[in-house]
Amino acid sequence: MSDSESFLNNRSVPSVVISDGALTVALHAVTTIGLNETYQLPPIGSTSARAAVSTHDDTMTLSGVLVGADRYRRKVELELLAESSKRGSALASLSGGRLTGLIVVTAMTIRTDMQIQTLGFTASSAKRAALDVSISLAHMPLPGTSGTLLDARRLGAGVLRDNMGAIQAVQGLVAR
Repeated sequence: MSDSESFLNNRSVPSVVISDGALTVALHAVTTIGLNETYQLPPIGSTSARAAVSTHDDTMTLSGVLVGADRYRRKVELELLAESSKRGSALASLSGGRLTGLIVVTAMTIRTDMQIQTLGFTASSAKRAALDVSISLAHMPLPGTSGTLLDARRLGAGVLRDNMGAIQAVQGLVAR
């Protein structure tokens, strides 16, 4: 196997897909995926009336390896996604402002309105044709009921048995 080749089979199903509607990055060599959901408790003595606000904060961490000759291209694409998640993605204009961040599809969950908090890359002499990558994302839904309704749709998509269907749906959205 030469330096320009990789053990990665590009026709396999990726572990994680991150998209802003115009740019889609598929990560195949993901070693860990973590999802943390922090739920807010109501204040003591509060009434039963509730405002339509987010009930929990979600964060996701991903660790993996960018392998092969295209590792630098994928690094730049991840940096572009991190910037577009903060400035406004193509997805926001495509959805009329209903979705503002990134779409993240994993074997564990499907999330919309995600923003990249931290993005880290590590190179080592032990892995010359690879870059270790760590990504920390936060769920930043829109306030009000529209964010809640989008979460309900995401819940319906989250019960997909075959994640490939969700990945193809994201790729179809990007192709339009």
